[in-house]
Amino acid sequence: MRVLISGASIAGPVLAYWLTRYGFTVTVVERAPALRKAGGHAVDLFRPAMDIAERMGVVDQVVARKTGTEHLTLHTEDGARVDLELRRVLGVISDRHAEIMRDDLSEIFYEATRHDAEYVFDDSITSISEDGEVTFERGEPGRYDLVIGADGLHSNVRRLAFGPESRFTHWVGAYLAVLSVPNFLELDNHMQGAAGVGWMAAMYGAAHLGDARAGFFFRTPEPLDYHHRDVARQKELLRERFAGVGGLVPRILAELERTPAFYFDSITQLRLDTWSRGRVTLVGDAGYCPGPAVGGSTSLAVVGAYVLAGELAAHGGDHTRAFPAYEAEIGEYVRRSRTFAISAARRIVPGSRFDLWALKQGVRLLNRLPVGLTRAVLKAGGNGARLHDSVALKDYAAPRETTSRP
Repeated sequence: MRVLISGASIAGPVLAYWLTRYGFTVTVVERAPALRKAGGHAVDLFRPAMDIAERMGVVDQVVARKTGTEHLTLHTEDGARVDLELRRVLGVISDRHAEIMRDDLSEIFYEATRHDAEYVFDDSITSISEDGEVTFERGEPGRYDLVIGADGLHSNVRRLAFGPESRFTHWVGAYLAVLSVPNFLELDNHMQGAAGVGWMAAMYGAAHLGDARAGFFFRTPEPLDYHHRDVARQKELLRERFAGVGGLVPRILAELERTPAFYFDSITQLRLDTWSRGRVTLVGDAGYCPGPAVGGSTSLAVVGAYVLAGELAAHGGDHTRAFPAYEAEIGEYVRRSRTFAISAARRIVPGSRFDLWALKQGVRLLNRLPVGLTRAVLKAGGNGARLHDSVALKDYAAPRETTSRP
């Protein structure tokens, strides 16, 4: 069977890896002219995603490229300072975890499959017919048994198969920006941050980086007016929101016009009743983004890709059975991730002075309680802190053959 995957970031290469091992012929098309090498921002892999990386034979590479960020110092606008050992937090929420730069992770997964799957860069899908005929911006049309959107929150495949993005998005009230900056604080395994009512900013250095990353979270009463590809407008909005904030923020903002890498987006959830339509399905952020940076979307994408490939293999390539099985298998994980993301966004970006006070007290409490006791408290509170580690992976065996196109 011929499978076309749109997107070569995280979910796409993981899906390609497993599909090729189950006997599918895979092509991955990517809009970018080449694999991104700017580093990106830090993302988290929790136990199930780490277990999948191990099954792919790349877990040692993932561990070797960990960021190594271990300590957080947070200054609040009321003059307080709190310090947090991040290893303690990670020990509470996951037994097996790695923080890694997104582009490093993408490269690892790409290298694991580029000899088995065909990758086509600098191209994009323009139409998908019901019988699998696909046209492209640059390449020749082709016919595929299945088309899978692994192309992120602003998925082109989802737009073509399901309709406008606005029909499926749920804004949770906040925004995220990340940029590369010189490591002028000489941070090593350390994150420096500042927070106030409605905003948070932080800067961190990481192993294997010659520079640093700066991140901003902020709330607005209404959605902002901008296009997701209008970088100039995004930078303008960021400057406006943080005008007048002191500390390290002005120094970071001064790098906006020089930064080699910039990311800006709303913290938005996708809520679709189904991720599949005919021969088309979605995986990762394209189908069920719980919210960038707050819902564990990278781990969810890795698990989703693994499960989708496994269900296609288990059902001999019959998408009419495999797609519903895939959605049923990860549906509860997706729903719980959405709930967790909303509460996480509220904790990360204090919405009131009381929330700011609670953030400080929560950090101080984490520093004092033993890890085991903190786990027990979180479990009793039912806040889903160990959501990702609670996901059990199925073992999929490759079938002898896959079905051909009807």
